[in-house]
Amino acid sequence: MGIRIWHQSFTVLDNLPAYAAALRQHFGKVARVDTEVVLHGMHAQTYRTNYPGNDIRYAYFQYLHGQQFVLAGIAAEEQGYDAYAIMSIPEPALRETRSVIDIPVVGYGESAMLTARMLGERMGVLLFIEEMAPLIAENAARVGLAAHFGGVRYVGFGFNDVLKAYEEPQSLLERFHAAARAMIRDGIDVIIPGEAPLCALLARHGVNRIDNVPVVDSLAATIKIAETMVDLRRTCGLSPARRGYFVEKPPRERVKELIGLYGMTHLFPVRR
Repeated sequence: MGIRIWHQSFTVLDNLPAYAAALRQHFGKVARVDTEVVLHGMHAQTYRTNYPGNDIRYAYFQYLHGQQFVLAGIAAEEQGYDAYAIMSIPEPALRETRSVIDIPVVGYGESAMLTARMLGERMGVLLFIEEMAPLIAENAARVGLAAHFGGVRYVGFGFNDVLKAYEEPQSLLERFHAAARAMIRDGIDVIIPGEAPLCALLARHGVNRIDNVPVVDSLAATIKIAETMVDLRRTCGLSPARRGYFVEKPPRERVKELIGLYGMTHLFPVRR
């Protein structure tokens, strides 16, 4: 029996064709042959430019944009998807989304960190949106991995540099290697590429190890964990906890009533 995974980006994917194409190619490689990963992005009017970082560097803006991730999760469940993947390292509204839907919800950052913990003792993250560093450190603590988290650093280049590197990669790959080696010198033994566009670029060029230190393919880790969670649900009946403030599931009717009250109904993704 096949698996359908709803991929949710923090970008407006229609504005980033090279990145979207790289994602499709990579998911075609790492997912099982009977797994379909369907790409989804943010509402077309979400940002002023094609760069989300101008907004998501701010906690409040990220909170607001996070509502789209909850709505997309509801849409994924109602449209019959088997799993929902939040493919952004800050993982907006991850906990809230898990509280309102029953299909497996997996996060890019959480999946990368859990995978990193099985590969080494001390992980580090390289970001191009450096303002998010405190959030990523907080997420590591939420996952229970603070003792193995070696910190977050600015990788030394930005979003537009990554987009350009889809055409001319060599210079940026060299800069990434230099940033990774600086973390390695400070005792990091597993590297996590921060944002998904950087991860996709590194995967395209086979960057999975630097000086005997693994570089986690966070995109692949998220898809493989999603597949595993679906398998466990089907074979063992595993499903989310539903006891306690953070995980008790609210009535869907009331959820949609409040979504309408706050004027967000138009943000539900269009069925594909």
